[in-house]
Amino acid sequence: MDLKSLTKAEEQIMQIIWKLREAIVKDILAEFEGTKPAYTTIATVLIVLEKKGFVSHRKIGNSKLFTPAISKAEYTKFQFSSLLGNYFGGSFPKMASFFALENDMDISDLEKVLKEAEKEMKKDQEKN
Repeated sequence: MDLKSLTKAEEQIMQIIWKLREAIVKDILAEFEGTKPAYTTIATVLIVLEKKGFVSHRKIGNSKLFTPAISKAEYTKFQFSSLLGNYFGGSFPKMASFFALENDMDISDLEKVLKEAEKEMKKDQEKN
């Protein structure tokens, strides 16, 4: 499947669906704090997400129960790969250096980040 980036509204709703694992529009609406979007707005975004292949649904009575068709981990990997490729020429060290400078990290913080990345890479290699 060819993933596409989500708009801010789409991602906001996907975050809720990933959290709840399955939801009807009212469940999603209940998760918003403060000013809530209109019921129809959420329903429209869900239709778009379904067309993009991010959610699927099954009918329960008169309601549609939506579930994620793409895991949060899959989307995170896609977004991270896009960020790495589009902004850092595919170089993790360049990206780490950028974030270290932007966040005024000291050398020990940077070493922690690199060690954690190394651990995660080893885990992935062991799976494959």
